Amino acid sequence: MKRREFLQKSGFLTMSVAALGLSACSDGGSELVDGHKFPQSVASADPREDSIILWTRAVPVADDDIQTSATGDTNIRLMVSAADNAAGLGTNNALNGALVADVSLVAQSRYDHTVRHKLTGLQPNTTYFYQFSVGASRSRIGRFKTAPAATATPAQLRFAMLVCQDWTINHWAGFTDLVASEPDLDFFIHLGDYIYETVGKDFQTGAVEALHSQLKFPVGTANADGSSYATAIDDYRYLYKRYRSDARLQAVHERYAMIAVWDDHEFSDDCWGDAETYTNGTYNVATGAADNNHQTARRRSANQAWFEHMPADVTFNDAAAGFQTVQIYRDFRFGTLAQLVMTDQRLYRSDHIVSEAIPNPLTGQPIGSIGSRYMVPESLIYNRIEAAKVAAGTAAGDPLALVSMLGRTQRDWWKGKMAGTATWKLWGSEVMLLKQGLDGTAAIATLIALQGSGGAEPAFSAIRADIIANGANSAYIPASKKAALAPYFDKYVLNADDWDGFDAERRDLMAYLKTNGIKNVVALTGDIHAFYAGEVRDDYRAAGGGQAVMTEIVTAGVSSDSFYSYLKSAVTSLSADLATLVFYPIRGVPVTGLGTIDFDVNLLDFTLAKAPPTLDGLKAQARHPLRAALGAKGVPEAQLDATTDAVLAAMGQDPAFNTQLLGLARALASLNSNPWLKHVDTDAQGYGIVTVTPAAVKVELRKMNRLVAGKAPAAPIVAKRVTATVTAGSPGVQIS
Repeated sequence: MKRREFLQKSGFLTMSVAALGLSACSDGGSELVDGHKFPQSVASADPREDSIILWTRAVPVADDDIQTSATGDTNIRLMVSAADNAAGLGTNNALNGALVADVSLVAQSRYDHTVRHKLTGLQPNTTYFYQFSVGASRSRIGRFKTAPAATATPAQLRFAMLVCQDWTINHWAGFTDLVASEPDLDFFIHLGDYIYETVGKDFQTGAVEALHSQLKFPVGTANADGSSYATAIDDYRYLYKRYRSDARLQAVHERYAMIAVWDDHEFSDDCWGDAETYTNGTYNVATGAADNNHQTARRRSANQAWFEHMPADVTFNDAAAGFQTVQIYRDFRFGTLAQLVMTDQRLYRSDHIVSEAIPNPLTGQPIGSIGSRYMVPESLIYNRIEAAKVAAGTAAGDPLALVSMLGRTQRDWWKGKMAGTATWKLWGSEVMLLKQGLDGTAAIATLIALQGSGGAEPAFSAIRADIIANGANSAYIPASKKAALAPYFDKYVLNADDWDGFDAERRDLMAYLKTNGIKNVVALTGDIHAFYAGEVRDDYRAAGGGQAVMTEIVTAGVSSDSFYSYLKSAVTSLSADLATLVFYPIRGVPVTGLGTIDFDVNLLDFTLAKAPPTLDGLKAQARHPLRAALGAKGVPEAQLDATTDAVLAAMGQDPAFNTQLLGLARALASLNSNPWLKHVDTDAQGYGIVTVTPAAVKVELRKMNRLVAGKAPAAPIVAKRVTATVTAGSPGVQIS
C-alpha cells in the first residue's frame, strides 16, 4: 500500500513503537529559525496499557492562530520521555531525559495542519512527558499516564468527567479549579458537546466572561431566529481551534490524557444520524410518515473536524459513502478494577419517537420541540407511537430498529462489554438514563389546592383529591383556567431526546443486566446541564417504578446554561399557571447600599425529586441565584459571601419566604415525582471527580460559582461539593 493511500484510509493516524535507550533530547540546534507555533498546544488521548494517542497543530508564526492556513505540509518531530519533566509541564522548555520515542511526522494541510500519532510499546501504569517541535520551535510539554496492565489489581483509579463547555455563555473557571486541585489524575473523560455548533441561540444569550470573544463562522448559515450555525468543514474546524485557544482548556489537555465521545452539538442540536432539528421537517398526510432535514455533507464535515481536532484511537474513512465515516464507540481496561465503555448515542440512533413534524391536533401545525422532544405526554410517546414503531420493527426482524439510540450492532457490542470480568463496568453515556417524569394531574392539583386552601389542612387534601379524581372537570378548577390547563392533565417525560425517549431500548438493556446478574454498572453521563444521581430501573412504567439494576451519576456542563434555565423559559411561554413548578420570583429585596435586587428561586429541583426542605434548606436553595444577582449588581467578590449571608438571614424572617415559599417547596417535593432520583441540582455548572476502588465508586460533583461583574470567579470558584457513592454489589447511591 502506498503511503498516501495508507494516510487516506487511516485518516492520517500514524503509528510507531517506543524503544528504550534513544539518545538524549536535542532541540535541533539554536541556529534553526524559530518559525512555527503550536496555537492549540498539545493533547494526549485514549491511554491503554501500552499505547497513547498524541496530538498537536503546527503552523507558521505569521499565520493566524485560528483561520485555516494556506501553508503546505510541515515536517514535525515528536519526542517522548519517561524522565520527570514535571517542572517544565505546560512550558516550551526543552524536554529533558532519555527518549523512548523520537518520531518524524507530517502536519498535513489537508487535515488542518494537525497530527495524531499512536505510540505503542509503552510500559503500563507509567507517566510520560512529550513534546513536538519544528526546527527550533517547540510546543509546550505535555504529560500522560498509561493504563495499568490488564492483569494488574490497582487499588484506585481517579479521573475527571467533563461535558458541555459552551464558549458563548458563563465562564470556564472550572478548568482552573480542576488543574489547581487535581495534579495527579489518571485521565479525564469528555462526554460530548466539546463545541457548540450554533452562535446566538436563545440558550446562548446570557452573560459571558470577557475572555471569550464573539465567534464568527468562516462560512456559516443563518437560522430564522437570527442565530447562525456551522455548515462547512472550516466552520467546525474554526470552533475546535477557537475553543482550544483558551489557556485554561489547554492546561487540562497538557496535564491529562482525554477519553472523549461526542454528543449532539459537535454536529447539530438534538441531532440523529445526519438529521438536524432546527426545523421541524416534513409530514406526509397520506402515509403519516414524518422526517427531519438530512444534511449528509454537513455531517461528514463535522465528523472529519472532530477526528482532526479530538485525538482518539479510532479511524476515519473519508472514502466511505454516506455519513457513517467514523466509529467512536470503544472501551478501555484498567486492570481488574474497571472497564470503561464509551458509546455513540447520535450517529446510529433512529428518529425521535415523536417526530417534530407531526401536526398538533389543536393547531394543525408541526408539534416542534415542545411536545416531541421536551415535555412529551406519556400517552402519546409510549401508548401510541412507541408501540406502533416496535410492532413495525418486529415485523422487519428487529423490534428496536425504529426506537433505538445505539443501533443493533453497537447494542450487541455493549452487552458483550457489560459481561466482562472487571469489578466495575463504567459506561460513558452521552445522555441521561434516569427517568425525569412529571404527573401533570398531581402537579396541577397541588398548585390549585395550595391557592384554594392557603396550605391549610384538611382543605388542601380535599381539594387536591377532587382534582386528581376529576381532572379538568373538577369544580375546584376556576372556569377561567379550565381551557388553558386541560392539555396538562397527563403524565409527561421532560426530555425525550435522552433515554426517556428511547424507553423500549433502555428496558432491553436493563433486562440484559438483570437476567444475567451483571452488577456494579455505573453510567457516567453528561448532556442535560445538571447534576443528578440515582437508580436506573428495569421498567419505570411498572408499579413502583420497577427494580433498580444499575446506577447513574450525571455531571453538569462546564459552562453551558442549565437545564433549569431552559425549563424556566419554556414554562413561562407555555403556562403562567404552571410556572411555579419551575421557579418562584422574588422581587424588590432590599440590600444596604445597593437598593433592591430581583432573582428567582429554583423550584424545579423540588418538583422533580428533592426532599421537602427545612427553612435552612430553602435558604441554601436560594443562595446560588442570590449570590449571582448580587455579583451582577456590583458587590465586590470579597464581600459576596458575607452579603449573601446577610440578605438570606433577613429573608428568613419574612413570612413570604419562611411560610409561603417554604410551603410551596414542600408541597412540590411531596409529589414524589421521581423516587429513583437521589440527588438533583438542575441549576448548575461544574464537573465531577471520579474515584474508583474495589469497594466503591465515588463521584464528587463540584458546582461552580457564577460570573462576578462579568468575570469568572477567582475565589471561591467552587460553590458546593456533593459526593455520590455507589457501593460494590448494590445499585443504590448514597449522597453526602
